[in-house]
Amino acid sequence: MKVMLIALLVIVVLFFLAQGFIMRATRKTESHAYTVLKTYPSFEIRNYKPALFSYVVMQSGSYKAVSNKGFSALAGYIFGGNEEKQQIAMTTPVTMIMADSVTMKFKIPEGMDLATIPKPDNENVRFAAEPEKVVAAITFDGWASDERIAEYTLKLKQLLSENNIAYIGDFSFLGYNPPFEMVNRRNEVVVEVKF
Repeated sequence: MKVMLIALLVIVVLFFLAQGFIMRATRKTESHAYTVLKTYPSFEIRNYKPALFSYVVMQSGSYKAVSNKGFSALAGYIFGGNEEKQQIAMTTPVTMIMADSVTMKFKIPEGMDLATIPKPDNENVRFAAEPEKVVAAITFDGWASDERIAEYTLKLKQLLSENNIAYIGDFSFLGYNPPFEMVNRRNEVVVEVKF
């Protein structure tokens, strides 16, 4: 019995040590830079800087199915699936525009541009430079799912209506954590606004 308790304690300690290393790595990952323009009780208005993205467009489906498919294509590209076999650093967040079709995007790291970025092996991976934009963002923790994304999309719509803020276009889901990060997860629903 004592040996089992010691083994369990070792497993728990190792789990929390591993999660600590993963969280530290996540915090060091380059993120799409923004400035908070205004904070409301349940959401905030942000100004995002212009950025270059790699992206894939997929048919609509469940969050899990399309996120796995999109992530596989984009991760393949940044992990060397390109004409130069170049490794490109991962960035956060992973963005999914949830509309009639689903677009998943990875931000390209600072210092790279359309002239210098290697051509992808996968013809479905494309690139787009996005201008500066203002968005409303609502944050939730835990694991994302179709139901939770729909719940927070509805909440954000209601909050924008209550505050007389008009939104433009489709809502997007932002995920900040790798799938093996179990604690301190950050997810967001965002939409461009007239502010």
